[in-house]
Amino acid sequence: MRYIDVQEEKAPVLRNIFYALKTVWRADKWLPLGYTLEMTLDFFFDLFIQNVLFLKVLLGVIEGESSFIYYLKYLGLFALLSLATKGGSWYFAYRGHIAAKSALKNINHQIFAKASTLDIACYENPDFYDIYQRASEVVSKGYYDLFCDSFAMIAGSLLSLVLVVITVAAIDPYYLLFLAPVLLVVVIELLKSKYCYKRDLEMTHNNRVKAYVQRTVFLRDYAKDIRTSNIFLVLLQRYRGAVKANVMILKKYGVGLFLYSVVSTLFSDFLPIIGTYAFAGWQLIHTDRLSVSGFSVVLSSVNSVRWAMGDLSECFSDVSEMALYFENLKRFYAYEPTVTDGTLEAKAFETLEFRHVSFRYPDAPQNALTDVSFTLKKGETLAVVGVNGAGKSTLVKLLLRFYDPTEGEIYYNGVSLKEYRIESLRNSFATVFQDYKNFAVSVYENVMCRVCDGDDKVLARHALEQSGAWDKIATLPKDGDTVLTREFEKDGVGLSGGENQKVSAARLFAGDFEIAVLDEPSSALDPIAEHLMYENLMQATENKTVLYISHRLSSAAFSDRVLVLDGGQIAEQGTHETLMQQGGIYSRLFALQASSYQVKEVEQNA
Repeated sequence: MRYIDVQEEKAPVLRNIFYALKTVWRADKWLPLGYTLEMTLDFFFDLFIQNVLFLKVLLGVIEGESSFIYYLKYLGLFALLSLATKGGSWYFAYRGHIAAKSALKNINHQIFAKASTLDIACYENPDFYDIYQRASEVVSKGYYDLFCDSFAMIAGSLLSLVLVVITVAAIDPYYLLFLAPVLLVVVIELLKSKYCYKRDLEMTHNNRVKAYVQRTVFLRDYAKDIRTSNIFLVLLQRYRGAVKANVMILKKYGVGLFLYSVVSTLFSDFLPIIGTYAFAGWQLIHTDRLSVSGFSVVLSSVNSVRWAMGDLSECFSDVSEMALYFENLKRFYAYEPTVTDGTLEAKAFETLEFRHVSFRYPDAPQNALTDVSFTLKKGETLAVVGVNGAGKSTLVKLLLRFYDPTEGEIYYNGVSLKEYRIESLRNSFATVFQDYKNFAVSVYENVMCRVCDGDDKVLARHALEQSGAWDKIATLPKDGDTVLTREFEKDGVGLSGGENQKVSAARLFAGDFEIAVLDEPSSALDPIAEHLMYENLMQATENKTVLYISHRLSSAAFSDRVLVLDGGQIAEQGTHETLMQQGGIYSRLFALQASSYQVKEVEQNA
């Protein structure tokens, strides 16, 4: 299991706090405002009014300095203050909790919106995933809410602290000397929070491994493989390795955190209490500068200061730690995609040209494509074929601008793809991917990719008929309104791989497009279903421009041209007949697959 020695990131604490405060304020200003007003009222009443002022009045009556009527008046005043502060505190707490839900929605929306702009390359970079996970923890672990709660406690503690310190100083300024060590606790807790963050930073990768295993063992897609193989033992070993690595990290930081806690307790509890009690006792016994009531008020005030400073230092530590996670969120938001928008709108298709295009994936040792050049004209059908790993799907990724070429250029209607708005360009293509994905929504919504009205459902049904999926969909409990997967609906259904691919392919038949890009559209289909789908595709794409990407060559026989990729380069190109006559790579692959289909047909008829 990987053990990461992470260097502590140099991020200014106050700048992070201000950024975190600005973020939650924009998400919903009542989240920090409601919590702050609630805590301020609570601390003001509990630590100052109740523990200091009310105690001073009560002891004054006991010592005969005030009358009982005087006490009753102040008792009534305290009761009114209590009702007012508690009522205000409850109201602001209510507003804060409501705002927490709103802030969660808004921050999540911002993260999702940013994630939708990221380069595809980000999803193949483990370092990016670590940044993304730490950023998402702002919402997934409720750090935005904890930050506001701790920030509010700081504000409340500061107000009550100032008032109590003024009261103590009025009795005797020397008591402030015994309270001075408490100020060091803020510095100690700040260092402790950065130490904890560094520990959590080292655990990020291991936590992602744990989360992956926990997620995988519950997913339907992996259930059969897990139960029919020993892969679960491999996953379990990875999980245990991640836990073991985290234990090592916890042990590494355990002694340091213990020492921080000991020093913090020394300055926050031991020195202030011993010093104050000793000095107040000496004044009470050996001098006339302090009365019994004054002694009690001093001790109560010192305890209030100690509690306030303890809360202040602890909350400042929490705020500083939470703010470090907001630093990750800021880094996530600050990411700028390398594949950027142009300004042109994609017009009706005329030509598509790859001109000396080479491409290498980030950190890959060699090119996935090398010096690829070809032109696709309006109304033409081009099949790009080759064995797995030849570079076919990479070509589609470049065409859709998931990546930009390392060398060379791709032109749409004679203009570089980089000059077009990405959304406009991609809307010109109807694409069916080999790693198709259907979602836990209705069949109709999977086809139309939007919430469907009556007209949409008619169009979606026709598309399902063309893709060959309708015969199966018609047998479902709610036909096209049936939800795929049982993850959220008990009457949902799970389809086979072939049926799922047909549903995915139906999106092509339901769309209006300039170019159809079919990346292994029949990879999960048997030869008969594949043949029927291609017949329907030929009808649906008549007079359209079509780009077939496949290692199965059934699409090539009826294409205008065939491009054969081998090792990321164009090895052969021409018509099906020409390439068969040449007796090269294409001819050998076609003959091999044809013999395989014949064997399958015999087995099916047997």
